[in-house]
Amino acid sequence: MKKLLIILILIMAQALNLSADTEKDIKAGIKNVTVYPDRAQVNHEGSFDLQAGTSILKLGSLSPYIDPGSIQAKGFGDFTILSVNHRNNYLENLEAIPEVKTIRSQIEALQLKVEDEKAAISVLSEKEAFLVANRAILVKETTFSVEQLKTVMELYTSNMEQVKTTVLKKTRLIKDYEKQIEALQKQISEKFGKQQLPSGEISVTVSAEKPVSGKLAFSYLVNNAGWYPSYDIRVDNITKPVTIYYKANVFQNTGVTWKDVKLSFSNATPWVSGDIPVLYPWFIDYYIPAPEPRVMMRGAKSAGVREDARLNETVMAAQEAMDQYAEAAPVAIEKTVGETTVSFDVAAPFTIEPDGKVQTVEIQRTTTPAEYKYVTVPKLSPLAYLTANISGWAEQNLIGGEATLYFENTFVGKSFLNVNQLKDTLSVSLGNDNSILVKREKRKDYTSRRTFGSNLTETYSFLITVRNNKSARIKITVNDQIPLSSNSGIEVEAEELSGGNFNRQTGEVSWNLEIKPQETREIILTYSVKYPKDKTIILE
Repeated sequence: MKKLLIILILIMAQALNLSADTEKDIKAGIKNVTVYPDRAQVNHEGSFDLQAGTSILKLGSLSPYIDPGSIQAKGFGDFTILSVNHRNNYLENLEAIPEVKTIRSQIEALQLKVEDEKAAISVLSEKEAFLVANRAILVKETTFSVEQLKTVMELYTSNMEQVKTTVLKKTRLIKDYEKQIEALQKQISEKFGKQQLPSGEISVTVSAEKPVSGKLAFSYLVNNAGWYPSYDIRVDNITKPVTIYYKANVFQNTGVTWKDVKLSFSNATPWVSGDIPVLYPWFIDYYIPAPEPRVMMRGAKSAGVREDARLNETVMAAQEAMDQYAEAAPVAIEKTVGETTVSFDVAAPFTIEPDGKVQTVEIQRTTTPAEYKYVTVPKLSPLAYLTANISGWAEQNLIGGEATLYFENTFVGKSFLNVNQLKDTLSVSLGNDNSILVKREKRKDYTSRRTFGSNLTETYSFLITVRNNKSARIKITVNDQIPLSSNSGIEVEAEELSGGNFNRQTGEVSWNLEIKPQETREIILTYSVKYPKDKTIILE
């Protein structure tokens, strides 16, 4: 009977063991990361061995900023995925990752050294107290000759000096150790923040009919990461094509290091709803503007000019130093163009720390033919600005972003590459060219103010001069304007435009000129304004 009872207990225990789900921690490193403008998709892969039955596979030490709705798990092997779950584990935080563990180990080793030195100082303090106490007893209760007293004092002094010196050295060592501990703690604080972040955890329940080896692939979206584009636009001279350096600026503060991972940069927006927007009733009412605050700005312009000058000198010096070297080739990139998105896959692995700092990766370099043309608005500025008009720009899959401009190996400023336009030609400003002189001056002999009956007619005439001091022919567009009447009592007439194109809706007048080297061209702009003489119009 007793034997039968033992057998029943063993059978029940085995049944309980078979029915219980076994938990297994798996290692699945980050294989690649697809970075979107405002988040990133992280992909893991890991292998494991399964026993027959139901098991729970746990992947831990993940970012706490995972979007649970984006988690996907795909299995490879003779097993079935039953469920996928996610949680943030507050008992095992991100300080369990190897890098932080290493720093913590260094801190603990230094703390042990501090304890050892303090213990040694304590022993030396006891020795010092012993020497002081025994000196008092010897001097009080013993009669010494002069020679004996001298020997005792020398012995006391040498021992006390050794104790004091040793204590001083150990105190200095303790201070040095404490500084190192403070620096290491600051390193952890700067990298991962003062707060104790939880650890993200994905659990996958699987079932297998027999022992099997398999593989799992995980993917999920994580916040606190992204990228944005920037460009270097270079033109050697106006006879050569324009070169556009397309750069991806990536950052992440997810709490987990992306170590030696393959990066992909996508212009997709997975957070934007795919549903068609719905129009709701649009209600309007009278607009009552709020009073605008008055703000005084002083010194900003001059400070900005000085800063631009210093930046220009720095960039020019760096460029001259680099001109003697051949230009470095960019990292290998594979561009994938989908129906609605474009991604750039970087061949070389990168390590991106979770510190929010920006790392720049060149993802595309293109040389494109361009039509170079100068534009000037002499009414507002006596400068001529060079523009590169690029056709077929949409095929380069650019995204709007800041552009740094270089012309003839010289930094000329910054601009914004605006690709949100419905034009076949992309116009890029390359800064002003001092080799082209522009002047706009009033022709006093042709400017008049006359009264006819109840009306007053004011006539204004301007001479616009453009000189090409370059060694090549240029194309330049000169833009000016005449006023537009918004009242039936005011009449505006274009008297002389020197063949310019006049847009009656906007009042803009433009001249498209081709000017030879060392040639000067003159343009005359004359217009008149007629209005009642008892009224006042400000025209200048």
